[in-house]
Order: sequence, then C-alpha cells, then structure tokens
Amino acid sequence: MSRKPGGFLQEASHQITAGGSAGLVEICLMHPLDVVKTRFQIQRGKTDPTSYKSLGDSFRTIFRTEGWFGFYKGILPPIMAETPKRAVKFFTFEQYKKLLGHASLSPGLTFAVAGLGSGLTEAVVVNPFEVVKVSLQANRNAFTEQPSTFVQARRIITTDGLGFRGLNKGLTATLGRHGVFNMVYFGFYFNVKNIIPVNEEPTLEFLRKFGIGLVSGTIASMVNIPFDVAKSRIQGPQPEPGEIKYRTCFKTMATVYKEEGFLALYKGLVPKIMRLGPGGAVMLLVYEYAYAWLQENW
Repeated sequence: MSRKPGGFLQEASHQITAGGSAGLVEICLMHPLDVVKTRFQIQRGKTDPTSYKSLGDSFRTIFRTEGWFGFYKGILPPIMAETPKRAVKFFTFEQYKKLLGHASLSPGLTFAVAGLGSGLTEAVVVNPFEVVKVSLQANRNAFTEQPSTFVQARRIITTDGLGFRGLNKGLTATLGRHGVFNMVYFGFYFNVKNIIPVNEEPTLEFLRKFGIGLVSGTIASMVNIPFDVAKSRIQGPQPEPGEIKYRTCFKTMATVYKEEGFLALYKGLVPKIMRLGPGGAVMLLVYEYAYAWLQENW
C-alpha cells in the first residue's frame, strides 16, 4: 500500500526531529574530547613546540592555560550544525535505505550503502561549520581572548572566500571522513542488531543496543581517522604562515605518512574513540527511542 503524502511528511518530520535531538545530546556530552582530538591531529611531530606529551598532559595543559571553557572551544558551530547535520544523517539514511530496497542488494549491503550516501550528504552540509570549528579549536589562547564564532567565520570569508580555500576548505577530506564513518557505523550496527536476539527485559535490551552502538562507533572511528587527520591538517593552521602545505585529501595523507610515519595518520585516535564510541551509541539510542516515541504519540 502506498503511503499518503501526509503520512510521509509526518514520518520525515519524526526522523528529522529525532536525528536532530540525537546530535544535540551527543555534542553537549562529548565536545571536550573533540577539542583534544583536534589538538593532537594538528601537531606536527615531536619537534612541534606546542606538542602534548600524552592524553593526560593535554587535559592538564588545556585546563591550566585555558580553563574549563577551553574544552568547549568551537562548540557553537557544531551545536548550530549538529541539529541539522544529524537530522540529515538519519533522515537521508532512512531515505537511501528505502530507495535501495528497490535494488537487488542484500539487506546487509543496503545498510552500508545507505550509510555511505547519508555520510556524503551530511559532509556537504557540515563542512563550512567544520572549517570554523577547527580554526577555533586550534587557538590556544584563553577562552575569553579568542574571537567569537561569527567573527571567525567572517574573518575566513573575508580573507579566503566561500570556496575551497575558504569556508569549504577540506571538503574532499570531509566527504571521505563522513562517508566512510557512516558506511561502517550504520552497516555494522543494523546488521549486528538483526543477528543478536532482542531481549524482552527493557534494561538488557537497552544495554544490547548500547553495546552494539559502542562497537559500531569504535570500529568506524578506527577506519575513517586518516581522513579525519587530513581534514584537520587542511582546515587547521598551516606550518608556515602564508604558505599552504596541506591542500588535498590524499596528498595530505601521503605527506603526513612520508614526514611523520604511518602512526601519524592515527593521531587523536584515543580521544576520538572515547568520544565516538559512547557518543555513537548515544546518538543511535536517542534517535531510536525519540523516533519511536514520536511515532507513538504524534
């Protein structure tokens, strides 16, 4: 039976609302780890005078020199972006999944391909916000001394414009980061969730979903982090002022590998997993429970 137009619009509004709520909750809980991750990724090896010695050292140094608010630098762009970003993420995933239902793909492959499509769409929406966020997170001055989000965005637009050297810098790396992450994230979560039996006890069922979401976010983070490192290098401050060293995604990866070694492509992995492991679980659970509640009550 075909769905009435009103039915589709209502379902779409529920998916968008639940997805936006999931993004807002996740970013408010996990942003400090994103700041630490970005700081590690823009370090240029042991010769960098601002290099952190360890994860603990980064937390202590940021707190000592920048205060508690230092952990929330650049939070406004993701808050402004996370609601539409996650709304796009989950809504487009559902729509791609529905479209792929007409293709001759296995259910498992459908989840992965729909995730890839949602990630690529999400990347286009979020990249300008990411450029502003990374530039703010790279600023090591005290929180009260850094420019506001809107001042920084205006500065980027005035200096470099709206194109691939300005507010859309690093788009290819962002496409890779989000496309690969969502492909693994959604593909793993829904395939494994369909294999592990549902538990009738609500608490155990919550833990089942949380555990699968945690592993999904962790594996996706491990697979896509080279794209994340390339994105941070392209969008962050360049080693030499006035000289652009990091331009394109794969060339940046090759440069980092050549100059700093293979492990440099995995800089920031620990804080990234600490954020997107539990954060990935939180997003999926908030989305699923919020969507179910909206379907039932609205």
